[in-house]
Formats: sequence, structure tokens, C-alpha cells
Amino acid sequence: MPNIVVLVKQVPDTWSERKLSEDDYTLDRDSADAVLDEINENAVEAALELKEAHGGNVTVATVGPERAVESLRKALAMGADDAVILSDDAVAGSDAVQTAWALSNVLDAIGEFDVVIAGNASTDGGTGTVPAALGVYRGLPVLTHMRSVAIEGETITGERETEDGIYELKASLPAIVSVTEKANSPRFASFKGIMAAKKKPVRELTLADVAAEPEQLGVENSATNVTGVTPKPEKSAGEIVADDGAGADKIAEFLKTNKFI
Repeated sequence: MPNIVVLVKQVPDTWSERKLSEDDYTLDRDSADAVLDEINENAVEAALELKEAHGGNVTVATVGPERAVESLRKALAMGADDAVILSDDAVAGSDAVQTAWALSNVLDAIGEFDVVIAGNASTDGGTGTVPAALGVYRGLPVLTHMRSVAIEGETITGERETEDGIYELKASLPAIVSVTEKANSPRFASFKGIMAAKKKPVRELTLADVAAEPEQLGVENSATNVTGVTPKPEKSAGEIVADDGAGADKIAEFLKTNKFI
């Protein structure tokens, strides 16, 4: 029976306006509604399907502000068994590599695991590098961008779809996996699941509880930083081409001028 850890992230709602702080250009998380990243629902669903097939336990884990517990509760309502959050002011502004290091320390706090499942990329950062970086820190095989996942004995298998075709991948357990939105259709949390989630355990950690040190994390210690930003241009009215018999020629000229053709 596998012990499965699902890495989740709370992100600004895509329907909200996302803003950056004026001092260090990090994401202003208080300026928008916060939700569980949609790709994480696919990761949770993949874990639950493995549990239904083989038994075991599903733990959801995150690194983020205290309000990220709300997203953990949603994953618990879907059917996960318990949750862990590392929340510390010193972590704020960490880049993808630092986040992977923080998550590696969270895994140490969780204990033994067989599979770690994540989404292939978050909607607020989109680097898609955390699973691979985590694999380096843990010294574990990593199967990324998977559209299916299955466990066969001590092996995890699945398919990765690319522009060149579909590849069948496998690795020995324990392993780290990232899934795409094609992996499954996430289940909805039932009313019973929502009520049950309120009683499921959520373990709250700070840096004092793990091996990570403040000087290893945070925007001031990040290997990458943003030095400036430019607001996106306001939407302008489109150009209307009156078809006086030469409309097609005008559209073709417009596309050629803008190098679309």
C-alpha cells in the first residue's frame, strides 16, 4: 500500500487581476482571490485513483502563507487523508529552486513515501522546474508531464505525450511524478467530503521544525530576481476593414505587415 504525497499550491484566481509588489516585484497575494491551482486537482485525482487501486495514504503538502490551508482543505475534501503546510515569513519570495529545497525538507518531516505527485507547472509561476529540482535534491527518478500514471509492484509507469508522439515511461519506486491536465478529470468534492475535511489533520510547520535555514530561502537569497516590470498595454479598439471590394487585400496586407504571413 503506497504512501503518496501530493504537492499543491495556492495561486491567485485567474479571473482576478494579478499584481506585483512595488518594492521587490514579487506576487502580491493579497490583491487577488486565492484558489487551489487547477493542475493540482489533477495531481490529487491521480493520487486518489492510485489509492483506490492499491490502498495506502494520500498526504497533500504545500509551502505558502497561512491562508494556503484553504487550498489544503479543498484537496482534503476531494478525498486526501491528511495535509502538511510549511508557512514562514522567511520563505516568501523564494524562487523555484528554493521552493524545491523547502519541499524536500517538508518530505523529511512527512517521513517515508513511495510516490510524490505534482502538477506539471503552476499558473502563477509556470517554470515547470520544481518536480525536477526536487528529484535532484532527493536523488530520485522523475517522470514529468505525464498523461497517465500507474503502479505495478515496485515500479511506476505511465505515458508522456509530446509533439513527437507518446512515450511510455517507467521508474522504480520511490519516484517523483508530474501530471498534465490530460491525466484525468478531477472529481468534485461532495458535501460529505467537505464536512469530513474540516476534521482531517493539517500539520503546520515553520522553518524551526525542518532542516531548512532562513538564509537558504526568501527573495533576498534567491538566485533569480526581477529588476523591473512594464504594465501590460491597455486593450485598444480593433481596426475595422470596410469591404469595398478590396477587403481581402487589406486584411492580407495587415497580416503581412505584422508578419503573421
